[in-house]
Amino acid sequence: MVKVRENYASTADGGVDIGAWVDHIDAQHPLEDRDTLIRACRRSLAIDRKAVREDRQWAPGASSFLTGLEMAQILTELRLDQETLVAAVLYRAVREERMTLEAVRSEFGEAIAQLIEGVVQMAAISTLHRPLKGNVLGQAQGQQDNVRRMLVTMVDDVRVALIKLAERTCAIRAVKDAPPEKRLRVAREVFDIYAPLAHRLGIGHIKWELEDLSFRYLHESAYKKIAKLLDEKRVDRDAYVKRVAEILRGALAGSDIQAEVAGRAKHIYSIWRKMRRKGIDFSEVYDIRALRVLVPEVRDCYAAIGVVHGLWRHIPHEFDDYIANPKENGYQSLHTAVVGPEGKTMEVQIRTHDMHEDAELGVCAHWRYKGTDNGGSEAAYEAKINWLRQVIEWQEDLGESGNLVEQLRSDVGGDRIYVFTPEGHVVDMPRGATPLDFAYKIHTEVGHACRGAKVNGRIVPLTHTLRTGDQVSILRGSEAAPSRDWLNPGLGYIQTSRARAKVTHWFKMQDREQNIADGKAVLEDELGRLSLRDLDLDALARKVNYSSASDMYAAIGAGDLKPAQAVKAAQRVLEPADRQLDFRFARGRSDKAKKDPDIHIQGVGNLKTTIAQCCSPVPGDPIIGYITVGRGVTVHRDDCMNLLQLREQEASRIIEVDWGPEPEARYPVTIDIEAYDRAGLLNDITSVLANRKLNVLSMQTQSHSDSNMANMTLTVEIGDIDQLSRLLASIRQLPNVMDVHRHREA
Repeated sequence: MVKVRENYASTADGGVDIGAWVDHIDAQHPLEDRDTLIRACRRSLAIDRKAVREDRQWAPGASSFLTGLEMAQILTELRLDQETLVAAVLYRAVREERMTLEAVRSEFGEAIAQLIEGVVQMAAISTLHRPLKGNVLGQAQGQQDNVRRMLVTMVDDVRVALIKLAERTCAIRAVKDAPPEKRLRVAREVFDIYAPLAHRLGIGHIKWELEDLSFRYLHESAYKKIAKLLDEKRVDRDAYVKRVAEILRGALAGSDIQAEVAGRAKHIYSIWRKMRRKGIDFSEVYDIRALRVLVPEVRDCYAAIGVVHGLWRHIPHEFDDYIANPKENGYQSLHTAVVGPEGKTMEVQIRTHDMHEDAELGVCAHWRYKGTDNGGSEAAYEAKINWLRQVIEWQEDLGESGNLVEQLRSDVGGDRIYVFTPEGHVVDMPRGATPLDFAYKIHTEVGHACRGAKVNGRIVPLTHTLRTGDQVSILRGSEAAPSRDWLNPGLGYIQTSRARAKVTHWFKMQDREQNIADGKAVLEDELGRLSLRDLDLDALARKVNYSSASDMYAAIGAGDLKPAQAVKAAQRVLEPADRQLDFRFARGRSDKAKKDPDIHIQGVGNLKTTIAQCCSPVPGDPIIGYITVGRGVTVHRDDCMNLLQLREQEASRIIEVDWGPEPEARYPVTIDIEAYDRAGLLNDITSVLANRKLNVLSMQTQSHSDSNMANMTLTVEIGDIDQLSRLLASIRQLPNVMDVHRHREA
């Protein structure tokens, strides 16, 4: 434990001699610019002498300056760089709102300000820890696992997590004299979140200290009992370990193995955990007496284990080879339990010096400083950083709880986000989730009644994409009735299957007659916008596996059948069975000649084809060809008014055509838009086109000042009917747009 005021020289007034302290740090780990660290210490000291709000202080009478020095000392032992030390010295001043991030940025640079900002974000975990004890949103394991994973995903720089670990280490050290309620709160937070994080980062000595100190307050009676048993036998145990260490040291030297042999302290929490896990008494814990052997090479580890087993009898089932099979956090060592002299059991750990460094420092053992990167440590470093930047499987810490374990196995950091409720609970959502998905995750009725949302205090659209750390509040209406638009995937309201299923079920429960009316209106509107007319609706229903048009309407109204599915089936109804379409299209120009044309002319080889400008057919439309002079075959939609006239006048030139097996080009489609005129309307429409990466061939706009209406006609390159349908749906959702449909010639 670091004692700043006791270990370092004092000034005449009893304060810390900053120069002497920085010299001590520099001696432990050389600094790049000791003057910067001195300047940060003096700035922190000056701030510490000013008045502060009591509710922002660490504890009554606590010193942000001394806490910063203690944090920096811990980080020095982890071999962190100077930027990290400066950030640690200043962090408490920022956290207590006695210094702004802007001031840090101006005085010490952007890098240090970003580190402090990251740690401040992680401090939300402490603020919101109280709700973690309860079962929130029906989650059986409470909220600890969500907070752990959110904590990890919030960290972009491993140093941020290390600074927070140092701060929590100082906090658990400082609560000895705090009120019982605060001791328990801090201990629970450290035990649930930060000790497992230290374990995952492989920082052994921090992990053990956090576990032992938090265990002391969470299970006081068990801690005191084990501590008393250890103290009663400490003198005899230490003397025994020294004798055995000398025996082993001589045996290893006799086998030409260079080794350091020393006794190893056993931590109280690990003893208690082993007693509970194995259901054994204190006397049956073999590693109360323990030795640690450090050797130069891996081969020496296995040679040394042979010497140990040659000296003393090995206890069956008590040998672990973590060198060949490292732990998840990279820990490597050989562990064995033997019956030593006088018939006493003891544990022996054997590892290389590098393995020991990794076990004690974890990710910090491979820290890369500017200008000192090396290939040897890079792979190990990156592997450890991946644990931090991904959602980690906390299986060992959470226990083997069936569904939760499977869920964690499938979760990857890039696939999940973690957001707050207004009360501070953490909710786990898939990446890309919207406020509507969040509402249905909270409760089905909250989702049904959702009419708006606030994210971080600001009103946002229901299609807004949530991010980790957002605080979401749902605005509810008086009537719990979802909108059918929520089920349209092209509009982006819902991204999770859970929410979609809830909305679908709601519509299923409504009256069939209402579903039929709603479904009919939706389908007729969609078919009308796409100019798909004169359909046999009963035949269409059979194509989508319903016995009648009414059943099909009811399914659409209930959300069981998507309008897009019915549209695709409508194309098959309009086309003969042997001419069904394959909707695989690639980008290309409509007027470009191709070796393998999109249009297939029945009974004839390749002929030049031209898309008729009057009706602009696209793949999916029923089509007819007209033989022209000098232009080959002109392709019309079969309901084109011009084609109807040509059928009557020159029927001999009409020829059957269909779309080729794999149409490749994009085709011009004209779209009519009717809207109430407003500023920014044209910009909104072009933004929709740009977002969908569609090429606009022409655009005409006409405004009518007397009626305040605007009419627009666009010609856009489209690949197929589905793409056209999605485009029309998106434009229709824009404010002030009354109608949008495919253009039809008069």
